[in-house]
Parts: sequence; structure tokens; C-alpha cells
Amino acid sequence: MTEAPQPPTPAAVPRGATISPVSSPSPVPARGAFDWTEEEARRRAGAGLVRAVRPRPADSDLLDLASNDYLGLTRHPAVTAAAAEAAHRWGAGSTGSRLVTGTTELHTELERELADFCGFEAALVFSSGYAANLAVLTALTAPGSLLLSDAGNHASIVDGCRLSRAQTEVVAHADPEAVAKALGREPGRRALLVTDAVFSVDGDAAPLAALGRVCREHGAALVADDAHGLGVLGEGGRGTAYAAGLAGDPDVVATLTLSKSLGSQGGAVLGPARVIAHLVNAARTFIFDTGLAPAAAGAALAALRLLRAEPALAGRARTVAAELYGRLTAAGLTAARPDAAVVSVRAPSPESAVRWAADCRAAGLAVGCFRPPSVPDGISRLRLTARADLTAEQIGTAVTTVLRTAPDATPREA
Repeated sequence: MTEAPQPPTPAAVPRGATISPVSSPSPVPARGAFDWTEEEARRRAGAGLVRAVRPRPADSDLLDLASNDYLGLTRHPAVTAAAAEAAHRWGAGSTGSRLVTGTTELHTELERELADFCGFEAALVFSSGYAANLAVLTALTAPGSLLLSDAGNHASIVDGCRLSRAQTEVVAHADPEAVAKALGREPGRRALLVTDAVFSVDGDAAPLAALGRVCREHGAALVADDAHGLGVLGEGGRGTAYAAGLAGDPDVVATLTLSKSLGSQGGAVLGPARVIAHLVNAARTFIFDTGLAPAAAGAALAALRLLRAEPALAGRARTVAAELYGRLTAAGLTAARPDAAVVSVRAPSPESAVRWAADCRAAGLAVGCFRPPSVPDGISRLRLTARADLTAEQIGTAVTTVLRTAPDATPREA
């Protein structure tokens, strides 16, 4: 084997001579640290899964069946006035975390009224419903505990499970028997079941009463995310746990958002006072996150008082959902029967769902579009929001537009 030439040693180099560098292969151009994102973008485009931010104007001519404004309160004069008043009085931001300067009298007032309205002992307000779910799942579990999660749960719950350090087991969707079997395999173990109370994809409600019985029989806690149930289900919109007879139970916790039926922004956890006290001391998304802006707290409080004063709003939202479902399925489309205010209509593919939603928008109707990975079953859908303030004419327009723009291959009832 021939050795590669070596550079001369300093002792062998005559004074005044120069040393030519040893030749080496041309350097390989450095790969950009984020070049991989281009391949990811190509993959998404090929699968029809590209998402884009689309700013909306302050005033729009579109008929809105895409938002989560179930009761139509986000622009209610009393709600917007309360937001403005809170900003003027308390400032634009909360100025710090809840344990430092981020708690105002508005926050505690909102917490008291939320707990009272929904039938729980205490409540704690967070900057978002996402943060509320992360708080509960990380602070109420521990290494070695068992965490059961419904297969259809929202991404915030999935992320909370991943961060929890508990042993997480995904159980069949809305199946109390599957939960009973899972808990039965681990008798005496500290356990918690978490489920959406109303699932955001198909709009079906979890069988909370049955799940509560199973958890109680096995000494497990139940956490129900009522983001899509508050303001729509239960007496006067008091929520899914209230409707199931579980509100205020010592082993039940509910999370919710302030950004849907209450038309504002933020989230909350409701439950026994000792659980709320534990979250204040142990939940990282409470301790280290800046508190909810006063304007959002003020708006949510005003919306909650409107809901209390107008309990028929909840029933109206459900009535609109039932009418949308009935008219769309009567025309042959395949839709999931709504338990609350979400009406989900199946599309033949991700690409066709995007086109369908775009055609609706071009015709003056805004609808949601759910595609993988947002849907756990891989089936793309249009998602229509039933709002309590929709008129009969608007409902008719929405139905006509969805039917007229439906792709030829759209699944239809036999």
C-alpha cells in the first residue's frame, strides 16, 4: 500500500522556503439546516395537506359557518363593550403570570361565576383551553400512574398525555366497556380517564354518565374537555358534565375554552377546590404563563352573564344543528348526527374537501375543512358550525350552497 505524501517537518524545510499545502478533496457544500422542510412541503403538497394562514377582514360578506362562535356572542355589543372597558381599566395586557401581577379582580370574578354556573366547587382561568388541558394532564398524573385517553381526543389532550410522564393508553372511542377493561387490568393503580365531552370532528358527545360510573367503580378520576359543550349542552348551556349529573362530583374535573360559546379567548379548569389549589401550585402552564388579558376576561364574563340571562340560546344552537343535519342528509349527503353544534359532512378525499370548502367560500359561505392528521379516522370532512343567531334564510342559503358545490364523488346516503 502506498502511503499518502506527508507535509515536511519544520526541521526539514530550508530557511526562506515556502510550504505548499497538501492537496485535499474539494469541500462538500454545507447542507442548509432547514433544507429538510422543502421535502416536507413537497410531501404535504402531494398528499393535498398544505395549510395556509388566511387573514380575515374586520367586516366580511361571507356567511360564517366556520368559526366556533356557537351563540353568536363574539360581536354582541355587551361583550365588546365589556372587553373595551376592561382594557381601559386594567390595561392591554395582564403584565405577568397569574401568581405575580397577572391576576385581576376580573379573573377571580370570572372564576367564581364559571364555577357557580357550571355546578363545580372552584375554577381556574388560563390563557387558552390548550394550556388548561396541558395543566390538568401534567399536574394530576405522575410517573407510574395510568392515563387513559379516548381515541378521538383533541390534539391538546394528546400533547398533554405525551408530557404527562404517565403510562398512557389510548382506548376505543366513546366506549365505557373498553375503559372498564383497561382499568380492570390495573386494580388499585392511580388512574385518570380523559375525554372530549363533545368531539370537535364529528360533533358527537361522549357517554359521560356511563364513563363517570366506570371511573367511580375503579377509583379513577375523570377529566372531560367541554370546549364544545359549554353554552350548548346542559340546562341553559351549563355544559356536558352538568347534563350528565357529574358536575361537582369529587372525582370529576372539566376543562373548557372561553373562545367558543363565550366568544372571547382563554380557557379554564373546573373541579373540586383541592384540585384547583393543587393546579395553582403544580401546573406549569399556570405558574409560568402570562395571565389572560383583562379584555378577554371581561368579554368572557359578559358573555357568561348573557348566557345566564338568555338560557334559550343553548337550545337554539342545537336546533340549528339538527336542521342543518336533517336537510343535508335528506338531500343525500353523509353527515354525522350532531349532539351539540357541530355538523360534519364527509368528503371523498383531502383534495376534494379543500376544493369543496373553496367553492363554498367563492359562493359566499365560510365552512371548516378537516383533513388528516386533524381527523383521527383519516376521513376528510366539511365542518359546519350551527350558530344560535342564524336565521331561517341563512340556514337555507348554507344548505343550498353546500349541496350545489358538492363534488361528484361525495359520499351519499343510500
